[in-house]
Amino acid sequence: MISQKTEKPLACWRGRDLYEGRVLDSVTVILRSAGCRWNRCLMCGYRHERYPAASPEQLAEQIIRQVRWVKAEIRDEDYQMVKIFTSGSFFDPDEVPPAARDAVAAAFSGKLVIAETRPEFVDAGVLQEVSAILDDGTWKTPLSVAVGLETTDDPIREKSIDKGFSFEDFKRAAATARSAGAGVKAYLLMKPPFLTEREARDDMLRSIAETVPHADSISMNLCTVQSRTEVERLWRQGAYRPPYLWSVLDVLARAPVHVLCDPVGGGQKRGPHNCGSCDREMVRGIRECSLSADRDLIRALMETECPCRQEWEYLLDQEMPFCMPLTR
Repeated sequence: MISQKTEKPLACWRGRDLYEGRVLDSVTVILRSAGCRWNRCLMCGYRHERYPAASPEQLAEQIIRQVRWVKAEIRDEDYQMVKIFTSGSFFDPDEVPPAARDAVAAAFSGKLVIAETRPEFVDAGVLQEVSAILDDGTWKTPLSVAVGLETTDDPIREKSIDKGFSFEDFKRAAATARSAGAGVKAYLLMKPPFLTEREARDDMLRSIAETVPHADSISMNLCTVQSRTEVERLWRQGAYRPPYLWSVLDVLARAPVHVLCDPVGGGQKRGPHNCGSCDREMVRGIRECSLSADRDLIRALMETECPCRQEWEYLLDQEMPFCMPLTR
C-alpha cells in the first residue's frame, strides 16, 4: 500500500503561460525519477538527478510522493496548466512506471498538462489512456506532448548536443501524438556548443520555420551553463559563451510564428546575456512578449541604444566556425 508521505520534487514553481490566446496560471514541476535512459545530452544537468535502483513499486511511490507535495503546496484553483518534466522522459515506463504515470494524471485531472518526453516513448495507446484520465471536459486537448527537438539540423543535434534522435524521429512522434488526440509542443535550443553566434541565430530561425508544420507551439530555450555538464567544461575553458540577448530579440522579431521564450538565467554569466547594462530590460521584455505575442515590444527593444549592440554585430560578421568565442 502506498504511504501518504510527501517528498519535494527536484524543482517546482508557479508562472504564467500563453495558450491559444489566453494567459493561464501554470505550475512547472520537475520530478526526480529513475533517470534519463539516454543520459548523454551535453547541456543537461538534470540527467544526473535520479533515484538509486528500486523496484517499480518503490519508484512509483517515490514519484507519487512528489506529486502529493505539489498538491499540498499549491491550491488547485490557483492554476490551470501543469508542465511536467523528469530527469529524462515522462513516458519512459522504466523511468516513470505506468502506475506512477497514471497517478500523476489522476492528480491533475481537469488541468491542461504538458509532459516532456523523448520521441521514442510516444505511444498512441499510452497517450489516449493518459488523456482519458485527465479529461473532465474542461479542455479540448487536455494533454500535450513536449519534445526537446532542439534543432531541425541533424548534424548539429548529433555533434553539438548528442541528442540521439533525428528530425524524422520527431516528426513521426508528432504524427503519433496527434493521431492519439494529443497536442505537440517543441522545445528548440538557442546556441548549443560549437556554433558561432550567427550560426546559432540562423539555425534557430531555420528550425522554427521547419518545425511549424509539426508542432502546435514552439518554445525557444536559451542555452545556460548548468553544473556538471560538458557545456560547463567548455565555458570554464573560455570555449563557450551563452547567446546574446540581441540574438534572441532578432529571432523573436523575425520568426514566422509567435515563439514562447522564458530567458532563464538571463543577464547572468551562465545564462543568455549582453553587457549587463541593458540585460534587465530585455529579459523583462522577452517575458512580456512571450505572454502578449506583441512583436512591437521586441522591435522596440531592438532599438535600445547600448554599445554592446556594436559588439554583437561585429561578432555576427567576424566570429569564425569552430573557434574560441571572441567575448565572454
